Amino acid sequence: MTSPGEPVPRVSGRLASASAAETCDVDLVVIGGGVNGTGVARDATLRGLRVALFERNDLAFGASGNSSGMIHGGPRYLSADPEVTYTSCKDSGHIQSIAPHLLFRIPFLLPVPQAKRRIFPLMDAFFEAYDRYQPLKRGKPHARLTGEELVQLEPGLRGELYGGITFDEWGIDGGRLCVANAVDAHEEGARLFVGSTVEAIEHEGGVVRAVRYRDRGTGVGGRITTPRVVNATGAWAPLTASLGQLPPVHARVRPGKGIHVVFDRRLSNYAIMSETIDGRTIFIEPWQNVSVIGTTDDDYYGDLDDVVATSEEVRYLVEGVARVFPAVREARIIGTFAGVRPTLYEYGKLEDALSREHAIVEHAATDGVTGLYSMLGGKLASYRLFAEEMVDLLMRDRLGRPGAPSTTHLRALPGGDRELDALRFARDHGIDAIAARRLVYRHGARAERIGERMKRRASEARTVCVCEPVLEAEVRHVVEHEFARTVDDVARRTRLGLGACGGMRCAARCGAIVAEGRGHAPEVAAMDSLRFLTQKARTRVCALGPIEARQEAIAIASLRSQAGIPTRSRLAVVGEWAAGNTAVVNAAVGNSAAAASVSVDERGAQDGG
Repeated sequence: MTSPGEPVPRVSGRLASASAAETCDVDLVVIGGGVNGTGVARDATLRGLRVALFERNDLAFGASGNSSGMIHGGPRYLSADPEVTYTSCKDSGHIQSIAPHLLFRIPFLLPVPQAKRRIFPLMDAFFEAYDRYQPLKRGKPHARLTGEELVQLEPGLRGELYGGITFDEWGIDGGRLCVANAVDAHEEGARLFVGSTVEAIEHEGGVVRAVRYRDRGTGVGGRITTPRVVNATGAWAPLTASLGQLPPVHARVRPGKGIHVVFDRRLSNYAIMSETIDGRTIFIEPWQNVSVIGTTDDDYYGDLDDVVATSEEVRYLVEGVARVFPAVREARIIGTFAGVRPTLYEYGKLEDALSREHAIVEHAATDGVTGLYSMLGGKLASYRLFAEEMVDLLMRDRLGRPGAPSTTHLRALPGGDRELDALRFARDHGIDAIAARRLVYRHGARAERIGERMKRRASEARTVCVCEPVLEAEVRHVVEHEFARTVDDVARRTRLGLGACGGMRCAARCGAIVAEGRGHAPEVAAMDSLRFLTQKARTRVCALGPIEARQEAIAIASLRSQAGIPTRSRLAVVGEWAAGNTAVVNAAVGNSAAAASVSVDERGAQDGG
């Protein structure tokens, strides 16, 4: 853990920096804590570069944490972009080998109605072509089914079915994937600034010199010198480029909004493909202990920090799936989530037809600024390959030769080095088997570290979130070791509050644990919990009728009262915390340890704490 002005510890075996960069604080600054940014930070650190990673909000805050939750090969891209299908399948295989605990198989059913029976042989032939890519990701070959066999597999299917096709993909928690990359990079010497916004990218004489940043929680600013900056901010890429006084058009993307609808349980053991009223392909998938419908793909021009689903989008998806699987109309929706894809820019094409390829912009060529790069496009399934290409380029520019090869496809991510038996773990620690299974899924072999906490302090074996479930030891672990700073951050890492109760039974307790771990005042804990509950209510209300929406408002008001939230006049002051100013809040509530709290936050900003 280092402050901006302190030298970064050198890890044994690191490559020597070029002489011109020896006096810099770091060799590389990565902006963006999504899967591309954390992937680059990990790859570069493992190859010997001194790295600092900045994330304005939280790890996996954007598209990476709001995707369909699949490392899929992309059969939809096979016709127009076969290279995307190839790289996705290839990297899916690598991700399975380095993070086996995070992957789970999702079998798909593609129903074919009587009206399309004549093209059924063509669809069969198409998936025969896709089968050639399946071995890259340990996928099973497709199967051709009759209508009767299809309904036997999934009795909930309706309509005049001629037949169907099966294929499979792999599910993953995108948030956990980002966190694992970030944690590995940090443990290898990278510096993480989570919750810190970059305010300027400084360059002089056409060469990158430094970045200026400000911690959004404490308001404390800083400057870190570096000869190289990678803009990996996804849909925010044009805005980030402008921080270096560059034309945003030189890092242009076409943001595409995708929303998903979440149901309270698994409605089927298979993912089911369907079509919307305008002919787009959508699906419902069993994902861990819930079901998810996705996804839309629409041009987006709104606030990238506040992307939410609309009631029209929810109806569009539900009605599309209900054509073949009508049970969704009666099922309980517990939430929605939305993200914005950083799709490569093309004018005139429909959103569905845009390429899912990725590209690297060298701003030395486009803007005359050496050492500044932008990563555009890409997919969750091929993030590791994209990061490898980016670091290959950095190494060539730094050394004049390729340098050390990437090892990110060989080295396990934290927790992926060995298998842990969840049932034995449950027996050894006296916890519920489902809680143990969830813990092992999220943390792999590193669940043992959380188990050690419970052995040292038995009270930490208590369940905080019953729906998922999540234990107190895990909440404390992600606060101390995975850069979680709020209830929302904890939810992104553990799924706390994302189950059927929407956080109503656990947010207050989680807020108290987070506040205790970070040295914040009780009022801040209450406000943190309320903010989380309000945000989750916003994700649900677009899928509810007027009666249910009023009930949501009553429930939030009741919880606010139970939590002892201050009166409106005082709440206005405490509410400044919601904008990220914990220093102001500590002063407003008369916290005698305000100065100490700010000091802790200043130190924490350097390691993402």
